[in-house]
Amino acid sequence: MDAEVFRAWIVSSARTIEASRDHLTQLDAAIGDADHGINLARGFAAVLGAQEFGKASSPGAVLTVTGSTLISKVGGASGPLYGVAFRRAGKALGDDADPGLHALSAALDAALAGVQQLGAAREGDKTMVDALAPATRAFSKAVAEGASRDGALAALAEAAEAGAAATISMQALKGRASYLGPRSVGHEDPGAASTALILAALRDAARAAS
Repeated sequence: MDAEVFRAWIVSSARTIEASRDHLTQLDAAIGDADHGINLARGFAAVLGAQEFGKASSPGAVLTVTGSTLISKVGGASGPLYGVAFRRAGKALGDDADPGLHALSAALDAALAGVQQLGAAREGDKTMVDALAPATRAFSKAVAEGASRDGALAALAEAAEAGAAATISMQALKGRASYLGPRSVGHEDPGAASTALILAALRDAARAAS
């Protein structure tokens, strides 16, 4: 997948986040600051408006610009977390003009490691990690088993969606939501929900480019 596919992924992510802005904000209103959708939508809009985004000549550069812009434009916890995820993924891809599935798998693993290092979250804590971790595992497994690009990305998106849904029954152990204790049970984590949307956008962008 070349830079244009990765750029299409971010454009698709921006549109999806904007369309889901109110829903994500409502999820955050239940257990957080009620600004997740608003902040992410603003951040992705800033990415699309960044000069460097249109000029990025490699997939790694596209992701690095995306991450850096999100860090500078998005408030709260989501900006730094998504920012480090995209920047770590971009660094892992390096200057490769057309990375394959194994390289993308390594980049997704790097993104997860960055998020966990910054947020100190594990699976079961009711965070974006609960969508990202199973998604990266499913993708790696599909690639190892020789799945097609579309098949591996479908597994990625499906696992992220299932992981996000699984946060509904969890009690939050990290972030503002953790202050609610047992009252956080019964609500989907907004970060996990947005992670699932963004990974679905990757699947759709790659499919459209096939």
